[in-house]
Amino acid sequence: MTVRVVTSMGQGVRPYLDALARLRIRVFRDYPYLYDGDMSYEHRYLEAYSRSRRSVFVLALDGDEVVGCSTGIPLADEVAAIQQPFVERGMLLGEVFYFGESVLLPAYRGQGIGHRFFDLRESHARQQGGFRWTAFCAVERAPHDPRRPGDHRANDPFWTKRGYRRQEDMFCTLDWTEIDAVEPSAHRLRFWLRSLDADLTNYFA
Repeated sequence: MTVRVVTSMGQGVRPYLDALARLRIRVFRDYPYLYDGDMSYEHRYLEAYSRSRRSVFVLALDGDEVVGCSTGIPLADEVAAIQQPFVERGMLLGEVFYFGESVLLPAYRGQGIGHRFFDLRESHARQQGGFRWTAFCAVERAPHDPRRPGDHRANDPFWTKRGYRRQEDMFCTLDWTEIDAVEPSAHRLRFWLRSLDADLTNYFA
């Protein structure tokens, strides 16, 4: 299979919004998110990203089919729940470029596309200028969660090799409805940070 990886900024992604919403719902249904998808929410979320002039969408395309997507946005354009841990630490919102997600259909994993997602988002953040950090957050489940598949592998080693540091004191809480649940529940997500400035590499040492 031949996959093209392309980038789009802001409003340029609008022709893909329906496909991206369906893709996010499909991928996030799996562990550890167990998300019971909501197209209305997905459209609101993706449209908010598309309205940011400096956002980026990295798309993986197999022909005309969107098989993967990765997003990024200036933290100053994100919602307050994502911003708050940085405010509490005393970091300037304007210096952080936030990565929303990376979703990729299982058949396309293990081909280096995940690395391309990070490469292109980090490159975009540098080209925009003024950003000193890239960051993202990820949900954490209990180590022995009975819903955890036997073949599930955590992404922590991949993120660490990319230069991201697991933050021991930075969390946010987001609500979504899990599979088989009646209503949304709160989920804790941990932040990971990387410096875009070589002079800051020991900031968290």
